Amino acid sequence: MFKKILVANRGEIAVRVIRACREMGITTVAVYSDVDRAALHVRRADEAYHIGQAAASESYLSISKIIETAKRCGADAIHPGYGFLSERAGFARACRERGVVFIGPTPESMELMGSKTRARQAMQQAGIPFVPGSAGGLATADEAAKVAGSIGYPVMIKAAAGGGGKGMRLVHSAAELKSAFESASSEALRSFGDGEVYLEKFIENPRHIEIQILADQHGNCIHLGERECSVQRRHQKVVEESPSPLVDEAMRARMGEVAVRVGKAAGYVNAGTVEFLADNQRNFFFLEMNTRLQVEHPVTELVYGLDLVQLQIRIAAGEKLPLRQEDVRPRGHAIECRVYAEDPENNFFPSPGKITRLMVPSGPGIRDDSGVYEGWTVPLDYDPMLSKLIAFGATREQARTRLLRALDEYFVGGIRTNLGLFRRILRDERFVSGDLNTGFLDRILSSTPQPKAEARDDLRLIAAIGAALFQNNGNGSKPKAQESSAAKPTSNWKKMAREEALRGSE
Repeated sequence: MFKKILVANRGEIAVRVIRACREMGITTVAVYSDVDRAALHVRRADEAYHIGQAAASESYLSISKIIETAKRCGADAIHPGYGFLSERAGFARACRERGVVFIGPTPESMELMGSKTRARQAMQQAGIPFVPGSAGGLATADEAAKVAGSIGYPVMIKAAAGGGGKGMRLVHSAAELKSAFESASSEALRSFGDGEVYLEKFIENPRHIEIQILADQHGNCIHLGERECSVQRRHQKVVEESPSPLVDEAMRARMGEVAVRVGKAAGYVNAGTVEFLADNQRNFFFLEMNTRLQVEHPVTELVYGLDLVQLQIRIAAGEKLPLRQEDVRPRGHAIECRVYAEDPENNFFPSPGKITRLMVPSGPGIRDDSGVYEGWTVPLDYDPMLSKLIAFGATREQARTRLLRALDEYFVGGIRTNLGLFRRILRDERFVSGDLNTGFLDRILSSTPQPKAEARDDLRLIAAIGAALFQNNGNGSKPKAQESSAAKPTSNWKKMAREEALRGSE
């Protein structure tokens, strides 16, 4: 087993990996940029090293700086988290060449599955069902027009190396195709350094369902059920849950079997996620594979009672999977909200700044994976995610109501957040009934009036004042002037107990 692991990331995922390592008795190393010197992941790690300026290209995306730091501090392995370098085959290959273990798949698997066109071609050969469209990349708009004409409109143009909605365009007719093709290719080139795009049939109101897989270095591969990820905004996931309200046991077995086949066809090792589009008739199609740990992995951990980060580490160390497919059984239900420093009322514009007040929910079934603390200044330089709030319950309804309760306890002062949006989502009748698809959130945002900014700010102020009074004075009352500072006043609980004892003695 590894003695020291460098975490090549920041924020809540870096804290999450550090916690897993600490439970395993592994020394942790954090890296940080100029603006992250006082970040929570730096405080939680055993060692921390400065690697550059705030710009990600000068710090968290610098392969040479991260590997040199790992060699200098004597780290056996590097965990990339998600985002940044987590899906860069060049980083995994550089780790291999410098004798540092990369906790993730091989660079060969990442290259195969990282390109959606190469992945589609490989899956076609393996007999995996995928959305009709071009198996490979398209060189010109004329080529795209031929494919679109054969499968019918509407179609979706997608970046081969893309993700997060970048390099993606929905095309309803032939008249729109050329401009959409050119803009998608241009955006893909700017975002990923690769302008290759492909085309697939647009499925109306699909559900986005993904399967978690684990594969070791000894040929064993299993799946850990599904996650429902249909609540999205601009192709970015907002709320995730496991299991899916749509998926029954038979569908789970079919999707899981296909996901394992995908992993084996890719020669995959470590944790990965196979994503599908599904319709309400329980038909599903391969979409892509994410060759890393997913943001939403906690819902799978809660439902299956496993620590995916620790399993990643054990697999990378050469251990065999500790369980077989027949040992995997879901229990209960989990729902996750991605809490961001952004303003939903201002087109979800980022809201950096100092967190002046932070009240984090707790209680039965509540987990908060956070990367921030009170007094921390959220920088503008990176993704604005603050934390992931997850609720677990015996049933979906219990998880939903617990999450609502936790959201009412959650308060972040000094910046804007999307906490209010989750209350609207969780109370929506369609969410309650599990009637979801990828257009669900857009309909909520277009149909539900939001509170005015002034009213919201007043409520924030009232909540902050009330919370401060309660914390300072126990019951929110103003301290009496005649009370001595040397003697603590008797609490209301003690007074009530004494009065009850006196009544009992009469």
